[in-house]
Amino acid sequence: MIEIKNLSKTYKTADGTVEALKNVSLTIPDGDIFGIIGMSGAGKSTLVRCINMLERPSEGTIEIDHCDLGALSDKELRNMRRDITMIFQGFNLLMQRTCLKNVCFPLELTGVKKAEAKKKALELLEIVGLKDKANTYPAQLSGGQQQRVAIARALATNPKVLLCDEATSALDPTTTNSILELIRGINEKYGITVIIITHQMSVVESICKHVAILDEGEVAEQGEVAEVFSKPKSLAAKKLVFPESDLDALGVLESEERLIRVVFNGAAATGKPTIAHMAVEKGIEASISYASTKSIGGKIYGSMLLSIPGDDHSVQNAIDFLTQTAEITAEEVSVNGK
Repeated sequence: MIEIKNLSKTYKTADGTVEALKNVSLTIPDGDIFGIIGMSGAGKSTLVRCINMLERPSEGTIEIDHCDLGALSDKELRNMRRDITMIFQGFNLLMQRTCLKNVCFPLELTGVKKAEAKKKALELLEIVGLKDKANTYPAQLSGGQQQRVAIARALATNPKVLLCDEATSALDPTTTNSILELIRGINEKYGITVIIITHQMSVVESICKHVAILDEGEVAEQGEVAEVFSKPKSLAAKKLVFPESDLDALGVLESEERLIRVVFNGAAATGKPTIAHMAVEKGIEASISYASTKSIGGKIYGSMLLSIPGDDHSVQNAIDFLTQTAEITAEEVSVNGK
């Protein structure tokens, strides 16, 4: 288990003091896939660098299996880092080394014999689907293939924790999906705890079990992905989950119109359109002001904003009708999205 307690990180700059992290506390269970998401400058990368002590926190503690990393000597910390490996947006491969030698590198640093290191490296390249590229140089590979080599290298020391710092941000959507599936498979097969740092909602939705939302160095919200994304409570979470929260782009509503946000969190797709059905059955006509939904495996995910005319009774009737379907939530929102 990873326990981050009251973590703060302050930098001194020419312009004064910058608080990159402010009293961050998180608990990450063993074997979890935990997402840390936020806008640029939220403190995500600083946090991940503190987790492996590449950055020393100004205050607070980081414990892995009840071991306080901040209390370790430099030698003890180097040994601990074998259990906490990392992959990056830029892959960080050694370009003058072949794929095989890139994966062998961390094994060489720990004193593993050359033949044994080669054998293990080939096994890891096979796990990531690139055994046939063992003697290829990184420059000859696609971005997705380079990231697979980086994952193989990260697994070389049999880590307990894999840190992914924007690991798919440089990849196209199809390649991103394949890398995420690889990470999911590794998590399930080996029980490695995965921490994913990202600004991409789709990454967290597709792979993470739990999520923490960072905003200006603080944890704005945390919990199970399904709960946080379907019922965000903080303004920071709402801005990430519902990009339409700033409703200025929707124009000015008529004075008698009200807004309802509808969230689909795995509702079963049916042949009968929900909004049209509501108009026929309840006499409530709604206009779709915004919609971002997708169908995955016959289930609907995403959200939409409905504008409806009427009073409190009409709004409540609409919400009651919409939420009678499992995995659909609905609530009235104000024009500023709060």
